[in-house]
Amino acid sequence: MAKRPPFKFSARTRVGFSDTDAQGIVYYGRYNPYFDLARVEYLRSLGLLRYEGAGEFVMRANDVEYFAPARFDDELEIHVRIARVGRTSVTYEFAAHKLPEDTLMVTAHQTLVYVDLAARVAVPIPDDFKERLGVG
Repeated sequence: MAKRPPFKFSARTRVGFSDTDAQGIVYYGRYNPYFDLARVEYLRSLGLLRYEGAGEFVMRANDVEYFAPARFDDELEIHVRIARVGRTSVTYEFAAHKLPEDTLMVTAHQTLVYVDLAARVAVPIPDDFKERLGVG
């Protein structure tokens, strides 16, 4: 079992049959919806899910590293935390563990940029959003 970094928030999910490939393991691309679930639940817990601001967050970068295969009906706990807050972007860090063994399955980072959709340019993240993240 890998030493788990200090995450304060997690969401749980179960591997669905449609998440698996012909070998019966989770298809690599199906981890992204798990990360999205954890990020959405994290933002909901902070009261930021339906944040009304001048811009919207859009995905800029996503990296995933795989350590062990998950299979149909495995229960996964997806940990999420803020890794970095920049002027116009937020990077989230994820770690998915299989329960009950607590086996580290995958890690990931997602960087979202705050964008003025009409102008199609990055704009500064509002201070009140940063404050609610606990970094303002």
